[in-house]
This record gives sequence, structure tokens and C-alpha cells, in this order.
Amino acid sequence: MTTSTINTVQLDPAALSQKDKYKLLIGCIVPRPIAFVSTQSRNGITNLAPYSFFNAVSADPPCIMFSTTFKSSDGGKKDTLRNIEETGEFVVNVVTEEIVAPMNQTSAEYPPDVSEFDAAEFTPIPSRRVTPPRVKESPIAMECELYKLVPVGKGGPGSATIVIGEIVYFNIREDVYDNGRILLDKVNPVSRLAGAYYAPVHDAFEIPRPSL
Repeated sequence: MTTSTINTVQLDPAALSQKDKYKLLIGCIVPRPIAFVSTQSRNGITNLAPYSFFNAVSADPPCIMFSTTFKSSDGGKKDTLRNIEETGEFVVNVVTEEIVAPMNQTSAEYPPDVSEFDAAEFTPIPSRRVTPPRVKESPIAMECELYKLVPVGKGGPGSATIVIGEIVYFNIREDVYDNGRILLDKVNPVSRLAGAYYAPVHDAFEIPRPSL
């Protein structure tokens, strides 16, 4: 392995604006999976929103997490977080190439009384264990009960809340499932990059884990 003589740009986050820190963060950490989160308010209004600060946490119990930042417009909580605080339930739907365009439409700041299911023309179908509906157009939907909320920062734009949920039910379309395995080439998932860029997951390669 050779070392490069290219100089290193060194940046202190304390000297950067919130916007510049965010741009660096989403440019450095790529690709990121997308959690397409469906929730429902106490009043029965459904909500759909994408989050790319998303990953698995543990297998036993099966937990996943996503991070929701505060609104850039007024520093308030997003509908997703408010609904989860009220009900303790949510569903994470997987984003595919086929639904990435309408998924992006749900990222707009709609008023709380507007359902993104309607605005982006997604089809809500009943979940098995939780109240919020899942997205029919998504091949995988993970029904979750709230495990823990972890606040990060002082509140306002740039700060966030980490939402950890325990999966209580998996919904997997038959054609993307094979004897306990998810068929990646059948799912066609999409990842998030920086700016307005997305990327499909193609050309996967396998490297067996070494044994000592």
C-alpha cells in the first residue's frame, strides 16, 4: 500500500456554520440508506417522510434507528417526531428506484393536517402490529414500537433526535425474499448522497470474512 503526498484540508467544526457542517457531513458519509417513515397522529392524520441518517442497531431485539433534525424554517419538531412521541409507533419502508421520485415529493414541508400519502399519491395499507399504515409500493416495511428517544444538541436547526425503534413485524414482498434472505437485485434500493443526488445499489461484490 502506497501513501499519497496530497495535502490534507483540515477543518475545525467549531469554526464552521451549521450549514457548512451539514454539507460536509452528508458529503463524507455516503452512501446512506433511506428510511421512509410512516407515522400517524393521535387525530388519525398519516405522515410520510424520508430520513437518510438511518441504520440498524441490534439483532436481539431487532432495532433500527433514524435521526430527525429540527425544522430549518422555524426550529420546531417535524411531524414524524411529534407523532412518534404521541403514539410510540412508526413504520420504516424501504425506498426503491421505482418510488424514489414520489418519495422525494414527501420531503416538502407540508402542514400537519396534510397527509403525504395523498400529496405524493402513495397507497396506505394496514400494518399488522402498529397503527400507522405501511406503503403498499414499498417491497419491505418494518413495523416498529418506540424503544428510546435520544436528543442530540441544544435544539433548533442542526440539532436532532435519534429515534430507536424495535421491529415488531416484518412485511416483505414474496418476490424479494428467499429462505431467510433478501434478494438485493429484486429490491433495487436507492441510497442518498450529498446535495440532491441519489444512487442505485448495483454492481455488488462479495468479500468473504477472513478467519485466523
